[in-house]
Amino acid sequence: MAQSTPSTAYSRDLGDELRRLRETCTDLKGHEVAARLGWDPSKVSTIEHGKARPSEIDLVQFLTMCGKDIDYFEDFKRRYRNAFDEYIVQLPGNLRTVAMAESTATKIFSYNTLTVPGLVQTSRYAECLCRATGMTLEEQISPLVQARMDRQAILKKHDRPTCLFYIHELALRQRFGDDQVMADQYLQLMFNAHIVRIVSADVLVNSAGILLWEYEKAMPIAYAETDLTQVFVQDRGAIARTRLIFDRLAEVALDEEQSRRKLAEYVNLPREDLHAPGPRLA
Repeated sequence: MAQSTPSTAYSRDLGDELRRLRETCTDLKGHEVAARLGWDPSKVSTIEHGKARPSEIDLVQFLTMCGKDIDYFEDFKRRYRNAFDEYIVQLPGNLRTVAMAESTATKIFSYNTLTVPGLVQTSRYAECLCRATGMTLEEQISPLVQARMDRQAILKKHDRPTCLFYIHELALRQRFGDDQVMADQYLQLMFNAHIVRIVSADVLVNSAGILLWEYEKAMPIAYAETDLTQVFVQDRGAIARTRLIFDRLAEVALDEEQSRRKLAEYVNLPREDLHAPGPRLA
């Protein structure tokens, strides 16, 4: 029997990829795979749920059964070699692990200081945000925007996670696109005011932004990203510090009604004020 191991966001990604390969490359159920490979019946399930670290022999046997060759195995092993680490660093743009982590979470806490959170962005805002990072090709931008919109489906699920998005006022002042793009984005936030809390501009920015995903039967995950990296953290000390950040935000952020009024100020801001001279964040 495979020994159970605390799962991570990336180990669950690993398990889901193995399940996908089994279902697309064979017509076998999990227990049939176990029988063919001489494994305990529970071993396939624990591996495919990211709860057990497969050995190299396990991976060779499983991938060979799926019709994969040694080159595929070497690439797969390299891709998931750190799947069970407490700190996992990925290249930016890898949305699969992020999407899996947030879609299975029971609670999502987010703090954004420079941009509106992806789960409450409008498509036009997301498009302009992509262009602001230097993307110019439509074939690059469209898939990213569509993926972001697809991820927002979790907010409409019957068992949707409990969400709270803390947004610093600096993010509201960052302009991506024209007046209409920004006005529509402010209205989108007002529509979601029950899960949005604005942090006033006079509150010191002490974080570049962070996410916390909590689960019913798995360890929480702290997540941060930059233009260069995506970092998934399951170190207990780091999780405790992340929770302290959100405890502090709960103390200093505007409440629901205050946040709604603050957003209304931005919706109703005269267009000439939006273009008034003054400090702008790049």
